[in-house]
Amino acid sequence: MKTTRLPRDDARRYLLGQLGLRQVQPKLGLAGGRALLKELRCIQLDPLDRIGTNADLVAMARVDELGHGQIYDALLPRHAFEHFAKERCLLPASAFPAYRVQAVETPWWRHSERMKRLSYDDGLLDDVRAEVAERGPLTTSELTHRGSVERMDWSGWKGTGRAATLALEVLWTRCEVVVCGRRGREKLYDIPERALPKHASKDGPEDFARWALIERVEAAGLLATADGPWWSMLASARKSGLVDRLVEEGTLEAVVVEGSTRTYLAPAGFRARRFPEGDDRMRVLGPLDPLLWDRKLVKQVFDFDYVWEVYKPADKRVWGYYVCPLLHRGELVGRIEGRRNAKGRVEVEQRWAEAGRRVDAKALRAALARLSG
Repeated sequence: MKTTRLPRDDARRYLLGQLGLRQVQPKLGLAGGRALLKELRCIQLDPLDRIGTNADLVAMARVDELGHGQIYDALLPRHAFEHFAKERCLLPASAFPAYRVQAVETPWWRHSERMKRLSYDDGLLDDVRAEVAERGPLTTSELTHRGSVERMDWSGWKGTGRAATLALEVLWTRCEVVVCGRRGREKLYDIPERALPKHASKDGPEDFARWALIERVEAAGLLATADGPWWSMLASARKSGLVDRLVEEGTLEAVVVEGSTRTYLAPAGFRARRFPEGDDRMRVLGPLDPLLWDRKLVKQVFDFDYVWEVYKPADKRVWGYYVCPLLHRGELVGRIEGRRNAKGRVEVEQRWAEAGRRVDAKALRAALARLSG
């Protein structure tokens, strides 16, 4: 595979531009959130909310006048749906046809294990979908109780014991229902015909893997060819020969960044893309921000070691429970651990500056004020 060598500084500038971290979105508020998802292709989801969920932090680092929790208001319903890309993500409604077709072919997310638990009732899935169609949008707790099932156990994490909820999870995986918003802390589900625009019913791409891989490279900026979580549901595509074909035909470029032997995939012509000059604002990055997907790349390009330690025992953590990097003027200058207080303001519990770098106190206060607004 022919590769191009990319200077480290060029890689840093490109990643920040490609991932929307050089200037804020021109559009503000809810419109800005919608424009952002189109540009990023996906926003990874995580329910933990210390200073904002990951989706909040991804959006608020890039969009002004968008408050805590409002990224969901901006996108759901009509403009987005949830499914697997780089793990569970918000995806633009325009991607739904691809997922709807692929869901028929691919048993994602332990689908077979769920189906075994529902096999006692052949009509359960149809009944639950009909109820959502008639009464939706609904939360899982609002579904009619339809008996119990054995809970699934994933390394200590227990799944639902309600048959109706498990059926809804299967229907969601198949794209027969979609997440269309939230009611309190619960997700709302509806049928796609009602929750998504008409164009979401058009035909999907003939080759899902090809389409999805190109989307993933755009979303990552630089996608390592080595195995890792950034491949997620595309692990089989990585081994299929598709990567070599897309590079050979010129759809993707193979890149080696200065100082490393790792090979990355980039969009064709990425070096000719033009991005705005970087601004002076500091950004608090979510732990699953696309800039942080590949921790080896972050170390290589930004000289910044980052590990999300939320699932580590307290005595094994180097930094803290929910620690977020600070991006300022093109560098990762430090990290903070914070918490949102009862009044909604984000307060810093711990702060660290990287060796040889300074955390500008005024810029940090401004960043926290934006998160608190």
